[in-house]
Amino acid sequence: MIHLKKYSNVIAITLIVVVSHFMLSSKSKFTKNEEVALIATEAVSIGGKNSILIERYPETETQKVNHKLDSLLHQINKRHDFHGSLLVAKNGKILYNNHIGYSDFKKKEPLNDASVFQLASVSKQFTAAAIMLLYERNQIQLTDTVNKYFPDFPYENVSIKNLLNHTAGLPRYFWVAEHEWQQVKAPTNSEMMVLLESSKAQRYFKPGRNFDYSNTGYFVLASIVEKVSGTSFSAFVKKNIFDPLEMKDSFVYSSENDHIKKNQLEGYRLYRGWRHLKINSTVNDAIVGDKNVYATSKDLLKWTLGLNNGKLLSKASLDLMYAKGETVYGRKVPYGFGFRIDTKDHKTIYHHGKWNGFSSGLTLYPADELVVIVLEHTGYNAITSLNKKVKKIVKENFNA
Repeated sequence: MIHLKKYSNVIAITLIVVVSHFMLSSKSKFTKNEEVALIATEAVSIGGKNSILIERYPETETQKVNHKLDSLLHQINKRHDFHGSLLVAKNGKILYNNHIGYSDFKKKEPLNDASVFQLASVSKQFTAAAIMLLYERNQIQLTDTVNKYFPDFPYENVSIKNLLNHTAGLPRYFWVAEHEWQQVKAPTNSEMMVLLESSKAQRYFKPGRNFDYSNTGYFVLASIVEKVSGTSFSAFVKKNIFDPLEMKDSFVYSSENDHIKKNQLEGYRLYRGWRHLKINSTVNDAIVGDKNVYATSKDLLKWTLGLNNGKLLSKASLDLMYAKGETVYGRKVPYGFGFRIDTKDHKTIYHHGKWNGFSSGLTLYPADELVVIVLEHTGYNAITSLNKKVKKIVKENFNA
């Protein structure tokens, strides 16, 4: 688990933003046409009583590493059409936070600190946390089957833990929606749960026998949250996660249930190597739980710090989320609850996501007390490589 400093009895305050001399000077490196949004940083408190203070390292300590990361951001914008955000935190403090590129290509509006990105599959960790909140409140058990809450669910003996670890063997709901949904509008979670009851789609294997990454499992988990809590998944997550952590720019979005919000980005695809076209909604865009959480990079840092400092869940629950699952045969699988787990060399806890032009990555390097957050909306596909470069730059150019 990442060890982060805890602050108790801190009065919730917002510190005055001071743009560092380095950030001002580095801005001159980019032309106006490149529309690089250099971000002023701020310290913010999370959670009211016993809040966590998010700090930023002093300018005098970060000039070298910031120069290197600025150059990297400029490089991937030019070479790989990267239009997004990069935030790096070390020991619980912001080391780097910057944006590059456009939010709207037609209007030539640059991205900024308020730009809200679709998290795609990074959304799954919020679904897992919502389930663990219900578990800690004794409203569910991890051994409960889906049939306890949805008696007509056609795939029997699938436990909540199977869903969390991707060992349920469920069919792809994308296929079901695309081939069996008959209405013009996209199905919501409740409508998809009903559709599965009559679907011809067969499960891939009996529960617990194998690992198969499943978006279906996480939309079913969100549906269980709705059934148990008696409220929408969106409302539950806002009340129990976003509000306590003061993630004021985060929300769950369903194309059928919600309106586009201020600063909410749209995804793009590159056409003929130069033109950016908006990606339209699909039949799968009203389902939540496996995707469709939107957030800023700074809100994702609040989430990470709050989760790791016990602001939402107990250490026992967090340990479960960060531990590899296993099959009924005892074989470990590379997934905890909402997080991928890589134990090669040093343990890495992470998740990437891709959906409708958005690419996202949240990576925790516990041994280095390092967090790397990447959010992008034009189909960038090299987050793993970018993370390695960022980690190397921090290691070679920053000592703390």
